[in-house]
Amino acid sequence: MALSRTRREGMNYWPGFVDALSTLVLSVIFLLTVFMVAQFYLSQEVAGKDTALDKLNAQIARLSQLLSLERTGKANLEDEVAQLRASLTAAETERDRLRTASGQAAAADQGATDKLNSQLDLEKAATARALAQIENLNEQISALRRQIAALEEALGASEKKESAAQLRIADLGQRLNVALAQRVQELSRYRSDFFGKLREILGNRPDIRVVGDRFVFQSEIFFDSGSATLRPDGRAELDKLAGAILDLEKKIPSDIDWVLSVEGHTDVRPVGPTSPFKSNWDLSAARAISVVQYLIAKGVPPQRLDAAGFGQYQPIDPGTSDEALAHNRRIELKLTAR
Repeated sequence: MALSRTRREGMNYWPGFVDALSTLVLSVIFLLTVFMVAQFYLSQEVAGKDTALDKLNAQIARLSQLLSLERTGKANLEDEVAQLRASLTAAETERDRLRTASGQAAAADQGATDKLNSQLDLEKAATARALAQIENLNEQISALRRQIAALEEALGASEKKESAAQLRIADLGQRLNVALAQRVQELSRYRSDFFGKLREILGNRPDIRVVGDRFVFQSEIFFDSGSATLRPDGRAELDKLAGAILDLEKKIPSDIDWVLSVEGHTDVRPVGPTSPFKSNWDLSAARAISVVQYLIAKGVPPQRLDAAGFGQYQPIDPGTSDEALAHNRRIELKLTAR
């Protein structure tokens, strides 16, 4: 009876061992899967300064989390190994006890002894595998630590480069703003001289006036109603304007990139059904181009001129009287930096 009870107690070790081994294998598979996912994300390259910094920070956070998980897994494996060793010790103790009892019933106990030896061999093999896995995990943890250190070093270098670049950009921006302000100030002075000379050349006429930074001509000076062909008296006025521009070109330093913008504007009344133009926009653009082409023919460099048409969409007089409409039909000159 004592021998039979002893045999049953020996057989009860196997289910616990199978559960522990299954848990160990599942834990190892999970950790290896997590590690492969981490390796995949670590292999991705970053592109662009801001994106690289964000990805590096995100990878460091994920690696830190994985490291924590693996440390936890390692601790669990070490606990399981300790349990297996304790089980192995208990099994060896039981085997020794059975060997002592086998002197009285060697034949009857041979099967139980062989089974215990087999179980012991299996447990030793499982323990060896667990130790090898722990060693492998230690190596992987070390590799992850080295990767984290390299990422932190790269992140620090990138932040230093970004800081230096920001300082250089700020310095260049400040210097550029100063240079632009100086050029704008110089161009404003030449514009004032240019408008003053135009006023002197063209005389004090009510249909020619200065509005802000623009010299405004009424369209009737150059064109008949609904037409983009220059009138003879309009050409005479443009001859004076061309002379003033050529004189201005000699005075402005070559390092100031300036341009004289010629803008055409109409009133709100639509073009007639027999007009060669589809809309006031076409008419205003054609008039601006006619002025520019005439100035080019008089020797003004084309690169110092541009033409634009705005139709009726930028009125300077909101009224609807004939006088207000006449004010809105105009050619504007603006001297500005390119």
